[in-house]
Amino acid sequence: MDNTNQKKALINSEIALFLRGLIIGKVLTLIVIGGLLWWLLKPNLLSRRSVNSSNQSSNTVSSTASTFQTVADVPTASFNYGGSTAWASIRQLVDSQIQSDRPELQLRYVDPVNGSPGSSSGIRMLLDGKLDFAQSSRPLTDEEQAMAKERGFTLEQRQVGMDGIAVVVNPSLNVPGLTVEQLQQIYLGKITNWNQVGGPNLPITPLSQRPEDADTVIFPSNTDLKGQALSSNVQYVYSTTEAVRQLSKTPGGIYYASARSVVPQCSVKALPLGSTSGQLIPPYSEPLVSPEQCPRQRNQLNTQAIKNGSYPIIANLSVIIKQNKGREQRIGDAYAKLLLTDQGQKAIEQAGFVAVR
Repeated sequence: MDNTNQKKALINSEIALFLRGLIIGKVLTLIVIGGLLWWLLKPNLLSRRSVNSSNQSSNTVSSTASTFQTVADVPTASFNYGGSTAWASIRQLVDSQIQSDRPELQLRYVDPVNGSPGSSSGIRMLLDGKLDFAQSSRPLTDEEQAMAKERGFTLEQRQVGMDGIAVVVNPSLNVPGLTVEQLQQIYLGKITNWNQVGGPNLPITPLSQRPEDADTVIFPSNTDLKGQALSSNVQYVYSTTEAVRQLSKTPGGIYYASARSVVPQCSVKALPLGSTSGQLIPPYSEPLVSPEQCPRQRNQLNTQAIKNGSYPIIANLSVIIKQNKGREQRIGDAYAKLLLTDQGQKAIEQAGFVAVR
């Protein structure tokens, strides 16, 4: 009897040990399998976490970037504007995007009835109440500010972009470049032959828009040259398009205008400019594209030199706002704010100009 009980106890003990070993073995197996699965899945989990983190980051960036949609107080109406011909690519590219994103705002470009379109005529039309705001590629003059004051308001110029003023000549003319002073002396009639500035023995034919319609200026308001009459040799043109056409047929011709407008042209050549003859900076990105390569390739604006200020004649692109506490002030302010958004500044660069922020 005792032997039988001892055998049963032994069998029970062995069964218990077997079951315990079986359970421990299964647990260990599960741990090993689980560890293996975790190891295999770890890259995917990390990758997914990285993607989620990246998405969250990009969402944060996109949500903080200012767009045309984020500008408040954009008036709902139709407005007239006009001015600088240098702004043509902005009107074509940027303004069309604005009106697509903000359909409640309708903008209508208005040409002057008399004279050629440009910064001067646009500011004059704004003063006369024919425009709600103007686009300018030159600074306001003291006379314009005085005229506004006489009419019971002031004019604000709010900068939204930058351009250079480029000097262009016939492609056949061989001259290394000009200093700003030499350029001014040409238009004042004190330099009349290209051999006076290192070029061939060839009379200079200066072309220009009329001062009252000028889109750009080469005589800054803070110099003694401001207000001096241009030489009687200057031939006046209606537009940059007309000037470029004439230059292509005039070996000694010269003209100045928005760099964005004339640098890519195939039928003229832009000259390097400098404060001194030893510091001539081209308005185009080097190397210069020859007329034979154009239009397959075109010269591009030297945006770096304009941005860092090394190019000697810069034109600020400004919205001219009538400060009269009326509808004109509201739309001028809203339009400038739209152009100064991240989206607006990017579009201004796409239009070929230099952003200011």
